[in-house]
Amino acid sequence: MAKQVTKIIKLQIEAGKATPAPPVGTALGPAGVNIGEFVNQFNNQTRPLMGSILPVVMKVYSDRTFDFIVKKPPASRLILKAVGKEKGSEKAQNKVAKMTKAQLENVAKEKMEDLNANDLDHAKRIIAGTARSMGIDTE
Repeated sequence: MAKQVTKIIKLQIEAGKATPAPPVGTALGPAGVNIGEFVNQFNNQTRPLMGSILPVVMKVYSDRTFDFIVKKPPASRLILKAVGKEKGSEKAQNKVAKMTKAQLENVAKEKMEDLNANDLDHAKRIIAGTARSMGIDTE
């Protein structure tokens, strides 16, 4: 018989730097998960990506075991990294940077598996829309 999923937890944690302190501990504690075990597994798996914020989707089962999937960094973080900015504009009308076609394609390729897109052109349009809302023009 398959294990029953009792809870799904979504977090965003910096790669290789998870600690039992909040927000990780406060999210996992009530679910009865062994926090130390999760922290060790996450840090070992994400050490090569140090410096990136990574979304994590964790399934907690009825016997308090768990498994988790680490996704690609959020599109907004990838866009800011590509254009070399710390943050986007507070208002989409105020343009803060310009993104080239090559940068747009690289971000779309990197994020493709997490996007709801059928092909690369679709993915580029999704990324371009995110960039526009951050005040970043695309060519």
